[in-house]
Amino acid sequence: MKLTSCLVKEYKTGNDIALLLLRVVAALVLLYGHGFEKLSVIFSGKEIQFFDPIGLFGATGSFYLAAFAEGICSILLLIGLFSRVATFFLCINFIVIFTFHAFIAKDGFQVLELRFFYLATFLALLLLGPGRLSLDYMLFGKKTN
Repeated sequence: MKLTSCLVKEYKTGNDIALLLLRVVAALVLLYGHGFEKLSVIFSGKEIQFFDPIGLFGATGSFYLAAFAEGICSILLLIGLFSRVATFFLCINFIVIFTFHAFIAKDGFQVLELRFFYLATFLALLLLGPGRLSLDYMLFGKKTN
């Protein structure tokens, strides 16, 4: 019995380390590659040049939504705070991006590959949660004696 509980504990620890690694790498790559740039445009007051992929929010509104997802939600995911909410917005963002590139721009696999990879990563994090190595768990996780 004791060996089984030890193996389960090691398995859970391995899962938590894997979730931490996936969460941090995905958030950092997205933040560095896309989020910082969009946030700097907003904070610098530069003219926003963007497109309105679904025709609901206008170019400026779409840019702000993308900046929120790729900038703010990436930071939240990186530190593991409100992770499921952040990954929900990131999933919506990448569904829009993937749909636009697949069906409107009709881009090939070279363009779609990375967008799909981001979407699958954030969907997995949405379903699995941030793990025990996160601020979410420290602040809102189950407390046991």
